[in-house]
Amino acid sequence: MTKTNDPILLSVDGPIATLTINRPDARNAMSIEILDAFHAAIDDLQSSDAHALVITGAGRAFCAGMDLKAVLVELSGDPSIGKQLLESLAELTLKLRSLPIVTVASINGAAIGGGCGLACVCDVAVTHADAKLGFPEVDLGLCPAVIAPWVVKKLGPGVARNAMLMGGVMSGSEAHAIGLVDALANAREELPELTKQIAERLATGGAKALAATKNLLNTIDGSLDPTLVRKGAELSASVLATPEAQAALSARMNPSK
Repeated sequence: MTKTNDPILLSVDGPIATLTINRPDARNAMSIEILDAFHAAIDDLQSSDAHALVITGAGRAFCAGMDLKAVLVELSGDPSIGKQLLESLAELTLKLRSLPIVTVASINGAAIGGGCGLACVCDVAVTHADAKLGFPEVDLGLCPAVIAPWVVKKLGPGVARNAMLMGGVMSGSEAHAIGLVDALANAREELPELTKQIAERLATGGAKALAATKNLLNTIDGSLDPTLVRKGAELSASVLATPEAQAALSARMNPSK
């Protein structure tokens, strides 16, 4: 049983499970602790009777991506943390995609970088019009290689290329228009009800039928091949370690310098 201060909160109500990233003070940025707990929660769900899993964030953000303080060497003092984070995120995306439960990203607020990538890994993504989503990695001197395969699968190569090279963020409405999210609530307050409707609709499907169909779709689109995602972690880590990337991150974390 999870506690309210656990890094990941997991609950199961009949055929619907809910996983909440629980680091609201840091906009649910992915630390080693968050990723370790996320892995454990997905492992627990492998034998669950749930038909659908809703993933969301505590507070007003979904997930702000990697913990930038952790990967900035001058603050963390450990140049290996960035590589650990990227490798853990890569394995988490593979695990989440192959989970035999339909996954729904309920993007309650900012979904940035790796957080937006997590939403692309999910089978269905929903958000509200004013949410902020995007891939600003290039703006920070970083390479979004871990999540790139999932973004391309979600958006198609042309739209994904534009979104990831242009960087920046977009509104929930803009994300819906390009297919980054599948359903849109007009306001944040309406998102829980929309999420509930979609999860309940998915949960009416037979568990074995949903799992078989998801596995088939994963086979068709190549989601079960880990090669590109794992190579992406290596590439992202190599870029992160460069002086250029570290300087860009330092400027972001210390704007007064």
